[in-house]
Amino acid sequence: MTATPFDQFDHDSHMDRAIELGREAAARGDRPFGSVLVRDDAVVMEASNRVVTEDDVRRHPELHLAHRARREWEPEARAETVMYTSTEPCPMCAGGIRHAGLGRVVYSVGADELREFTGGTVSVRAAEILDGVADVVGGVRNEAGRDLHAEFWK
Repeated sequence: MTATPFDQFDHDSHMDRAIELGREAAARGDRPFGSVLVRDDAVVMEASNRVVTEDDVRRHPELHLAHRARREWEPEARAETVMYTSTEPCPMCAGGIRHAGLGRVVYSVGADELREFTGGTVSVRAAEILDGVADVVGGVRNEAGRDLHAEFWK
């Protein structure tokens, strides 16, 4: 069986699920971040932010999924895995993704855009941390991702 080429993935559907997971996180009292891991165009794992409800700074969805992937899959499988995430991974999460060796990261809202909602600063972008390890693609379903943040941070 031949793997589905990345350019034939259902990017909108995968990103919509990540954004929905972000909505679920916000509804339960966490920040609005959600992520899914995809192999051969199928979601194989998903997570949402649980930093507040689990009182654990490590419970960013990107870091949690990278950790699980590292524990559960061989390097070759991780390299064929794409993370779709509602927002560009922070430096901590990007470091986890790098360590896990995931093949690609696709996000909706960039860290530079998130700053518009939170007033925070952008330190190091995910693409810099993941250079040479994972491709980074941004802006997928950007309007929907921005809507999620606009609702939460108002």
